[in-house]
Amino acid sequence: MRILGIDPALTITGYGVIDFKKGRLSLVEAGIITTSAKQPISERLQRIFQGVNKLVADTQPQIMVLEKLYAHYRHPTTAYVLGQARGVICLACAQEKIPLVEYAATRVKKAIVGQGLASKYQVQRMVAGILGIKELPRYNDVTDALALALAHSYMARVNL
Repeated sequence: MRILGIDPALTITGYGVIDFKKGRLSLVEAGIITTSAKQPISERLQRIFQGVNKLVADTQPQIMVLEKLYAHYRHPTTAYVLGQARGVICLACAQEKIPLVEYAATRVKKAIVGQGLASKYQVQRMVAGILGIKELPRYNDVTDALALALAHSYMARVNL
């Protein structure tokens, strides 16, 4: 099974593609899709949409995993902006008829680290260890996306 994990955001959207075959996990590709705050929102969303479309075309995932939207009451604008980025990602997924799964961040951390309130660094170290990544990715967004994909591979095994 090829799994695409995406950590959506308007400025830096992280992605990670893993293969889960015969009980083994392997890294296919990971990186970021970036936009500039100087661009109009419509252009930024288009860039994310096109980036995800190209990623899907290049890697042919069988399932896409997103983090569930969490909105803190003190930062409602963040949820609004994040929702727009998630919307174009979901559209790209729907156009290609790829099943979409969503997990809460705490559930992903629990699956990867064993603790739902694990730090970003703990998640990053575990993801690198699991996938045999020698150098930690520069952006947490990449690690978070890979953690989504890995968490789904674990949960998919349980549900088989």
